[in-house]
Amino acid sequence: MIGANSVLTLAVNIGIAAISYVMTIRMIPRFREMFIKANLYGKDLCKKDEKVVPESLGVLIGCVFLVAMFFFIPIPFTFGDAASAEVATTGGRSEVFPYKEFVELIAALLSICCMILLGFADDVLDLRWRHKLLLPTIATLPLLMVYYVNYNSTTVIMPKFARMFVGNTLDIGIFYYVYMGMLAVFCTNAINILAGINGLEVGQSIVIAGSILLYNTCEFLLQHQLDAHLFSMYLMLPFLAVSLALWKYNRYPSQVFVGDTYCYFAGMTFAVVGILGHFSKTLILFFIPQILNFLYSIPQLFHFVPCPRHRLPKYDSNTDLLTISTVTFRAEELNFIGKQMVNIFRFLKLISWKDHADGRITTNNFTLINFVLVIFGPVHENIVTYMLLGLQVICSIVAFFIRYPLANLFYDT
Repeated sequence: MIGANSVLTLAVNIGIAAISYVMTIRMIPRFREMFIKANLYGKDLCKKDEKVVPESLGVLIGCVFLVAMFFFIPIPFTFGDAASAEVATTGGRSEVFPYKEFVELIAALLSICCMILLGFADDVLDLRWRHKLLLPTIATLPLLMVYYVNYNSTTVIMPKFARMFVGNTLDIGIFYYVYMGMLAVFCTNAINILAGINGLEVGQSIVIAGSILLYNTCEFLLQHQLDAHLFSMYLMLPFLAVSLALWKYNRYPSQVFVGDTYCYFAGMTFAVVGILGHFSKTLILFFIPQILNFLYSIPQLFHFVPCPRHRLPKYDSNTDLLTISTVTFRAEELNFIGKQMVNIFRFLKLISWKDHADGRITTNNFTLINFVLVIFGPVHENIVTYMLLGLQVICSIVAFFIRYPLANLFYDT
């Protein structure tokens, strides 16, 4: 059972999260002009007036989160039940201090801090995609080292149907660390590529954060790994608070843009709690829409199909609606793999298709946003955002069904 001191620590964390929300709400309007003066702004292309909007506000949100967590650092190690975890002898007297938990929290904040810095560098320097894949890997190294020193558990529980072949568990060794490193890369970039319309990046992050907190609560009730899920809640509550404050200004019509910094910050925070909270496999279930968007985007992300720099939907100023953005190419420009992918997508009616008299082909850009517009036709930007967030909620419900009722059919828990 969770102790009284940990309940007090959690209550303090909730209080700090509430203060973070208020601070963020007040700070964003005060910093908007400062970002514009620093040339950190963009035009909202999905509006008639294409007004100038301050960009990269994610760095401000990340800083508020870090400050909140810095103030929180002493609390669990002063009042929490974990404070009696280890006994060390210093100067001839015994002192009680939870070194492992302390190092975990510091390493988690270090990785998040690194990702905020690297994300802001991306916003300012406009880095290439290969750098966007490398940066999260580097930022995850402190996290993986702490996991190695404190746990080094690389054993995977096997489903019932496979146990007769490999046993109840399977030690996959270094591949588990490769998986965790790839998890961080996926989480940071998956939110970044499902983006581009008002409120979508922040909105999906809020739903994922809420899903993680609900999962932590369920595991508390089931008495599973209490300390690990308490650690997750310590990070998720302030994150959810600052994200809700940002949502107020980023939702339609956006007064601020979050930039790649927020996407990296959010993705790394999710990866941190998944890895150190020991539910990295469950975390993936909360990213079902992002996985679908990634799979749908593969032909363009890997350049099997021509990929423009920006794949945002087009804005029709006459109707104030969004329509699909398109890419035009000739069939001979595609290699064998590209042709097969396009044929499969066309057969499944997952893309629009138009043949021109001169032999050119026009199809929509391969993003989940454009796919919604292919299915439903021109839709208002605000409606598209809520449709995608509704999908995120539905997928979270499916994730809980997979994690509990369905998992019980294949595992003993």
